Amino acid sequence: MSQPLFYPNRISTTAGDVIDICASSADPDCTLKISRIGKAQVNVLEMPLTVGSHSVPEEADRYGCDWPAAGQFTIADDWQTGYYDLELSASNGEASHHFICVRKAANAKKAKAVIVLTTNTYAAYNYWGGRNSYAHVDKLQLGEIDPATARELALGELSCRRPLAQGLFASPPGAPRLIADTVREKDGFPASMGMDWIMKHQPSSYDGSAGFLRKWEHVFVAWAEENGYDLDYVTDHDFENREGVLDGYAVALLVGHSEYWSAKGRTQLDAFVEGGGNLASLSGNTAYWKVRWSDDGATMTAHKWNGEKNDPLWNDPERSHEATHLWSHPQFGNPEATTFGLSFLYGGYHRLAMCAARGAAAFTIYDDDHWALEGSDLFYGDLLGADVPLVGYENDGCPIRFGDDGLPVADGGLGVPDNLQIIGFAPATLAESPRSKFPEMIPPEQTDALARIAYGNDDETTQQRLMRGHAVMASFTKGKGEVFNSGTTEWAHGLAAGNPFIETITHNVLARFGAERVGI
Repeated sequence: MSQPLFYPNRISTTAGDVIDICASSADPDCTLKISRIGKAQVNVLEMPLTVGSHSVPEEADRYGCDWPAAGQFTIADDWQTGYYDLELSASNGEASHHFICVRKAANAKKAKAVIVLTTNTYAAYNYWGGRNSYAHVDKLQLGEIDPATARELALGELSCRRPLAQGLFASPPGAPRLIADTVREKDGFPASMGMDWIMKHQPSSYDGSAGFLRKWEHVFVAWAEENGYDLDYVTDHDFENREGVLDGYAVALLVGHSEYWSAKGRTQLDAFVEGGGNLASLSGNTAYWKVRWSDDGATMTAHKWNGEKNDPLWNDPERSHEATHLWSHPQFGNPEATTFGLSFLYGGYHRLAMCAARGAAAFTIYDDDHWALEGSDLFYGDLLGADVPLVGYENDGCPIRFGDDGLPVADGGLGVPDNLQIIGFAPATLAESPRSKFPEMIPPEQTDALARIAYGNDDETTQQRLMRGHAVMASFTKGKGEVFNSGTTEWAHGLAAGNPFIETITHNVLARFGAERVGI
């Protein structure tokens, strides 16, 4: 048996839009089921489709599939804004998934809060067809090539006109988090969550890093709905062809892993905050990579480390600002910390592989008078989130020094605002120690390039300085607006765990930033 394969002609929709389902299946008798996913799964449509069998073009990961539409449906007026799972099943019992985001209708009353789904990051990690922006994942999984060779075969251009890697977007229930749930024992191999599940399902090393279902955004919206918050939904892809995406909202929310941002997206987000909007970034590794979209929004370009040599715009005098690389690269003059206050460049990993493998997975509280901690019963020196665990996977930070009052303050850093208020921090690192006796588990950052970007030289001392980073929880004002940054990908899991301190902080942030609760 084989799965039916499909993709919609667009991922961001609103009432009245007609969505084509481009599909291929060896079994022609298929059923499309559409469900809104939040605290509960609500089925809104089920329809039969007769699907033809079509070949997969060469380099479909780069150029897409160009399959014909097997059918279409219209977004109904009564479909609530949100993330919708699309499931195409065949009569043989096989099924696969894709998604759409339904935005609030233009003439409908907006909520005060909007979550910006991190679909650029979804696109970067999608490896259906073989490759994603990181590696040739299929060949790596099959053992045909080693990790270094797989990374050399990563794509700088990725098509959205293709299905989704199902391990990434519709993994079986029980998929573990990326953070280790226990500290490493003396001389022991670094722990991780869900080893029984991993051994059973054999996921790729990229399956936990993006997607909605049973991941950070899903976890957050389930908590938000349970707590009565009224949320609208958009995607970060909407910034490419729509102006004023955030107009009328009091607060924009980023949750989990918002790693890839375009210039159009950051321009709109900056204007929103500077004009009086607020940003709650409950995310880590945020806006690390600069991307651009082309081909009517169907192709994402992200040359990443290879931007200087592979991006055709890099040396174009008129368009070099559109090239792709790290957002912190001096080519662009707009490091991500100017928007978010923090950067992965000064943070890194915690409780992942041999990176802070015995770390507390918690923030040590320093500024216990900060407004976000009001009513939390947290005091100087307390640990926040060790039981979750909270600080893990990928984390953003800033250089730190201590002021005369004994409290930490930002010590420079590319784009880090002078008025950043550090609430708490924890150690993090960009790489595993070369002294480790275990095989390297985390794909290496190009620390020489990072050192040149961050400090202007790449000598050994400077590279080592980057290895001693911090996960930071902080806030700052920007123009007429304000930003709160959790500094870690794992914040939503603190809410799912019912941690009362994390919940109180989140309620404080959302209340200050103007989010509304209904029926509470």
